Amino acid sequence: MKTSTTVRGLALSALVAGAVSAPAQPALADEPIFVPAGQGCADFSIQLSSTGGNLHTKKFYDKEGNVVRMITAGKGVLLTYTNMGPDPDPENAVAGESITFRTDGSVTEIVTNPDGTLTYTATGHNGLVMFPTDVPAGPTTTQYVGRIVFNVDPATGVFTLVSTAGRAIDVCAELAD
Repeated sequence: MKTSTTVRGLALSALVAGAVSAPAQPALADEPIFVPAGQGCADFSIQLSSTGGNLHTKKFYDKEGNVVRMITAGKGVLLTYTNMGPDPDPENAVAGESITFRTDGSVTEIVTNPDGTLTYTATGHNGLVMFPTDVPAGPTTTQYVGRIVFNVDPATGVFTLVSTAGRAIDVCAELAD
């Protein structure tokens, strides 16, 4: 992972992220990530971009050499969400309101479960995009300061939010103003 935010990986990010049509690996890409209207926010498309940051990843392997756990930690990035208007086509989108968060750092632990799903536990500053196919169903884009736990099924790309604690900012509501 390149940033201290956990967003859905879109081919977005992975949004990611990243974020966003739905690889099951949350991350944030080097290039801005475009999330179509109805996927991250109900009424408009969003773009996610990040600058800076310094993260380090440690992988843990089982006897067969499979990654069973991964921890990423470090200094965060400046994460910017931009309202790109209602057009779902990135070529026609027009940048509007933006909101930027200083993600002062985070730790994300990813554990591979026996059934092949992944459990993410993210603490610190993290963003999470939930699609209409996720549980609970999105579209939502939320910036957290605290702790979030969610499962990802790599076979389906479905994210299942398990728990949150701390401060949550509804990015879509902030960008709709």
